Amino acid sequence: MLSAARRPRRMLDIWPGYVDALAALLMVVIFILMIFTLAQFFLSQTLDTRDQELQQLNERLAEINRLLGVETDKNAALASELDEVGSLVSSLTDERYELFGQIETLEKRGAEAEAELARRQARIRELAARSFRAEYATDQERSLAGQARDQIGRLSQRIEALRGQLAEISAALKLAEADKTQQQAQIEDLGKRLNLALARKVNQLEEYRSEFFGRLRALLDKDPNIRVVGDRFVFQSELLFASGSAELGEAGKAQLRRLSETLKELGDKIPADIDWVLQVDGHTDRVPIKTAAFADNWDLAAARARAVVLHLADLGIPRRRLAAASFGEFQPLDPADTPAAYQRNRRIELKLTDR
Repeated sequence: MLSAARRPRRMLDIWPGYVDALAALLMVVIFILMIFTLAQFFLSQTLDTRDQELQQLNERLAEINRLLGVETDKNAALASELDEVGSLVSSLTDERYELFGQIETLEKRGAEAEAELARRQARIRELAARSFRAEYATDQERSLAGQARDQIGRLSQRIEALRGQLAEISAALKLAEADKTQQQAQIEDLGKRLNLALARKVNQLEEYRSEFFGRLRALLDKDPNIRVVGDRFVFQSELLFASGSAELGEAGKAQLRRLSETLKELGDKIPADIDWVLQVDGHTDRVPIKTAAFADNWDLAAARARAVVLHLADLGIPRRRLAAASFGEFQPLDPADTPAAYQRNRRIELKLTDR
């Protein structure tokens, strides 16, 4: 048991189904997160566009207010000028009446008076034209002010519409957050159920593994070349193969025949939904080997594991229930440099596991 504790455990062979299920679950989570991220991105783009339009409208409104201020100043100046013109017109009217009273006394100076009158009349016409232009400009300013007020009203209505759209977008965001929370709860519940199902499958396989080990222990326990190490049976290579060979001997074939009978009886009891497999691992000692048949210890261990698997297949074990692996000299049970340690490390290990 101490040596077994030193040997690293290979959980990859025990939990691949669990990893596949988690990978599928992770893909579902990533897909949901991608959908939510895209929704958030499009909503953010819409909000940015609305904010830019609102900012442009505010800038335009500020410009209109500035123009209104300028036009108001112009109106005030024109009104002041119009008052001056009115005062001048009133003064000229009084002067005209005074001139009419002096016409009789100024007949001798008629030509001069007529000229002066003509000049005065021209001035009156000019002032009247200026008054008309001032009134026309005032009317234009009033029209522009009315148009500006109408445009401000339309802008205010558009701003209110944009505010309504922003409120709708906020409501949609809140609804998306609620959906995300619900989906997260569903994912967590699915994960719990998946873990529970995997645990049940592992427990079921563990029951049959215990029965398998119990029967093999009863059959093979008296053989000193067969040991139980952790969750696997260990056959010494000398029991199955000659030194430096990957050809099964008669004693090894007899042991494997007994093993196959037990495995076939147990395989009929294991439910079809449990995808079990008998894994055969080949191990050697650290003494290098290089022959015409085998390039190194890894090659020798692979050939021996393959020979065991092929013989079990010939004995009726389905090939899809068998797997062979080679570890060469890299997984020793005993790290000592002694003949006894080398003998312990030369072995074939059998393990009932799932895919």
